[in-house]
Amino acid sequence: MLYGAGVPNKDMMKKAPHVGIATVWWEGNPCNTHLLDLGQKVKKAVEREKMLAWQFNTIGVSDGITMGGEGMRYSLQSREIIADSIETVTCAQHHDANISIPGCDKNMPGVIMAAARHNRPFVMIYGGTMRGGHSELLDRPINIVTCYEASGAYTYGRLKPACPNSTATPSDVMDDIEQHACPGAGACGGMYTANTMATAIEAMGLTAPGSSSFPASSPEKFRECEKAAEYIKICMEQDIRPRDLLTKASFENALVLTMILGGSTNGVLHYLAMANSADVDLTLDDINRVSAKTPFLADMAPSGRYYMEDLYKVGGTPAVLKMLIAAGYIDGTIPTITGKSLAENVSDWPSLDPDQKIIRPLNNPIKSQGHIRVLYGNFSPGGAVAKITGKEGLSFTGKARCFNKEFELDAALKNSQITVEQGNQVLIVRYEGPKGGPGMPEQLKASAAIMGAGLTNVALVTDGRYSGASHGFIVGHVVPEAATGGPIALVKDGDLITIDAVRNRIDVVRTVEGAEGEEEIAKVLEERKKGWKAPVMKPTRGALAKYARLVGDASHGAVTDLGGDAY
Repeated sequence: MLYGAGVPNKDMMKKAPHVGIATVWWEGNPCNTHLLDLGQKVKKAVEREKMLAWQFNTIGVSDGITMGGEGMRYSLQSREIIADSIETVTCAQHHDANISIPGCDKNMPGVIMAAARHNRPFVMIYGGTMRGGHSELLDRPINIVTCYEASGAYTYGRLKPACPNSTATPSDVMDDIEQHACPGAGACGGMYTANTMATAIEAMGLTAPGSSSFPASSPEKFRECEKAAEYIKICMEQDIRPRDLLTKASFENALVLTMILGGSTNGVLHYLAMANSADVDLTLDDINRVSAKTPFLADMAPSGRYYMEDLYKVGGTPAVLKMLIAAGYIDGTIPTITGKSLAENVSDWPSLDPDQKIIRPLNNPIKSQGHIRVLYGNFSPGGAVAKITGKEGLSFTGKARCFNKEFELDAALKNSQITVEQGNQVLIVRYEGPKGGPGMPEQLKASAAIMGAGLTNVALVTDGRYSGASHGFIVGHVVPEAATGGPIALVKDGDLITIDAVRNRIDVVRTVEGAEGEEEIAKVLEERKKGWKAPVMKPTRGALAKYARLVGDASHGAVTDLGGDAY
């Protein structure tokens, strides 16, 4: 069978290591469409090193394309399918090593989870970031998030061309944005989930230096593919395995860099899942601990002005790591896939230009502590994850307005039913958790529409997720989720909710019945629980039904290989 598959001779059959090359390739998504070509470059490089290279594939889901629709329910579970499929092929086919090439959000944690399971010499090559788009009618750089925010601006009558004398209509502006936001292959360009995960995994030592900041179509990305054969050979010769690199110290590096760069809340979910696969003790308390000691420095989208392509031009991720190692924020002693320490990997890279505006100096941060906060309270006893950059303030109090599915909030926004004149509101989207969604869908459509509409009087709270491209006062990953009868299912319209990012709390502080104080509110919620009925799970068959039965809660990474009752 192996001769039939392409082993050239008896000597190679007896002596050559088998290297699996797993590409998360499929057509129809710019993040993934070029990965087969990158995989073929890697295959040729591996074969030049006298190794057997077996290219295989796994699946993906486009978060950007499925956002706001039923397809988004399949996004998070694709992480598990990616991990399961790479583990399956690698172990079943007796591969000696694996090189994985992911491109979109769930791809990166999926391949790392697989690596932790098969624990064979491993290298990750990030597919790379997309180059920035430009809108002539807006006269400014744009990207995928511009589309969603423009949609909200359009609905609320705020979308106009930059030139006041232009004859372009709002529809013309929308067309211009849609056609130019994504100019080619690569992942979405801001510090969204894909770039969050890629930079963190580089800080953990699982990629070549620069992998996370090389654009998808850059010469450096192609050279990285050539070098991967050298690195996988080093890992085999020195017996460097994924679990040697997936340590508490490397996860700490990942968390620090995520806080520094203003990364996605999805990172929290994925780090917990990756740590679970590697048997590393990482908890929500670690997230808060690292956030409390780490400043937020990067003026990068979604809340800032710059993109990964801009960071690449001033030195990229290695230059940032070099600065943070020197300052003692990043542990440079951790081992990496190159056979050298992280500090050795970046020592020859140029330092950040002191005149660049993307990464603030450590003594002049955007925010003195991290932007990601884990919140507890009577609303989320098991934890919730907030993204608070400081631009929206550090606390928010408003009346609850409940939506039992994301489409209900989307419809309210589409019909301009949420206005500034209504006062402070906490918009609660529930029954969208891992089990209740099912699939814990991202809700960028709503969060971006709110930003575009200029609704500064609202906070968004959900037991689902927010996209890495979301910004504003947002809280997700509420545990327990509504489908299991958590407090989020019991809140009523008009209850007063307070979100406090200083005390790390989210609480119902007054109910519509007039109850105040911890004990009185607990009694009201307990009484409401008596009348609550668990919703009928939909669907009852197929991939999502299987996922809903197996998945654990968000505070433990929403993993499926421990069984849904393990928490």
